[in-house]
Amino acid sequence: MIGQMAKSLRTGEATCTQLTATALERLAANEPRLNAFICVLDEPARRRAAQLDSELASGLDRGPLHGIPIAIKDLIHLRGERTTAGSRLFDDFRASESAEVVDRLESAGAVIIGKTGLHEIAYGITSNNPHFGAVRNPRDTTRIPGGSSGGSGAAVAAGIVPVALGTDTGGSIRIPASFCGCVGLKPTYGRVSKRGVLPLGFSLDHIGPLSATVDDAAITLNAIAGHDSLDPTTSRRPVEDYRPGDSASLQGVRIGRPTTFYMERVAPGVRARIDAAFEAAAQSGAQIIPIETTEVEEWNAVARVVLLAEAAAALGPYLQYREGFGPDVLALLDQGRLVPATMYIQAQQLRTQLVDRARTLWRHVDCLFTPTTPTIAPEIGAVEIDVGGVNEDVRLATTRLVRGINLLGLPAISLPCGDAGGLPAGLQIIGPPFSEKRLLEVASALERAIVA
Repeated sequence: MIGQMAKSLRTGEATCTQLTATALERLAANEPRLNAFICVLDEPARRRAAQLDSELASGLDRGPLHGIPIAIKDLIHLRGERTTAGSRLFDDFRASESAEVVDRLESAGAVIIGKTGLHEIAYGITSNNPHFGAVRNPRDTTRIPGGSSGGSGAAVAAGIVPVALGTDTGGSIRIPASFCGCVGLKPTYGRVSKRGVLPLGFSLDHIGPLSATVDDAAITLNAIAGHDSLDPTTSRRPVEDYRPGDSASLQGVRIGRPTTFYMERVAPGVRARIDAAFEAAAQSGAQIIPIETTEVEEWNAVARVVLLAEAAAALGPYLQYREGFGPDVLALLDQGRLVPATMYIQAQQLRTQLVDRARTLWRHVDCLFTPTTPTIAPEIGAVEIDVGGVNEDVRLATTRLVRGINLLGLPAISLPCGDAGGLPAGLQIIGPPFSEKRLLEVASALERAIVA
């Protein structure tokens, strides 16, 4: 979609001002039913678009994002604008500086039209926010869009913008992508700077795009990836050109098909779509290799301990204002305060061992295919969800297949792979550290195969 918009700008079929106006019109038309945005930047976006039109007319072309309207999760600082993090505690907070990812996107020519809604403090998967109201799924407004980046997923799925930034601490980019039917990319830990983004889990947080297509995700990653001298967690590993191109192929790619855990306790309709994705990959020349993933429960258990402790530390200064939190988030923060320092340290020590052992996966396969979520989007307000005839807690079930990947810091992308029961199902593609280019090539080739 970004590629088509960019072409229209350069052929004179459209202007940056027109693209921005169209996005703002779609936002206004959809917002009453979706509640996807906390902040709309109407006038700033129009001024920015006019400036970018002048740049193009004078011969200054910033690249494929030049003049493209986008949105960012309201957890990400934008100079002079509110950053609420979906909480009334930050109603009056205005950042003096933009996040590094925002500076990079604006340098690439993007037009930010608004800041999207989210689960309070990014600590949950429903985006049913007690302060700003529930964000609703464009495919069925009685359903959640997923979270915590629910507004970003809804904005993309509704066609308001081709891309929106989200954050992912335990699946918060990939879950909305799965439930809303768009692409969601969680890069390798350290690939993208987190500076200027409200932290939840210091060692688990990732920043990445939700997008209409795989190519859109790659274009966005090209803009935001790379070392940040003021963020010590970022890697110095060189940035590649992540756009897959038309020649991306599945021929000879070794795809791992988990025989345990990931294919268990999955709704039949979702399982059918994942099986179809494996079949499409095989028909396109991929080698499907059965593989055991025996430690995922341990990944999840360790990740939960780490997040409980880190979130309680990050939000600790605000816990004196208990009435400012919704009950679900407050309960999790209170649990985190009960985690002993010894348990957190032991969890981090075990994490190191698990990361080392996970490296053996990549001796046999280039990537893994799994469901992103075990079900389609639950209804708003649901506490439990039926997973293959068994009732499970919505949050635990929804994060079960994605949470451990944050612990390991691996890159993963969620790709729409068809509908199950009338709503989207998501395929998760996981790869070794810093294999984003390969993952995006695999996802692009599969995207074409599924459409075909």
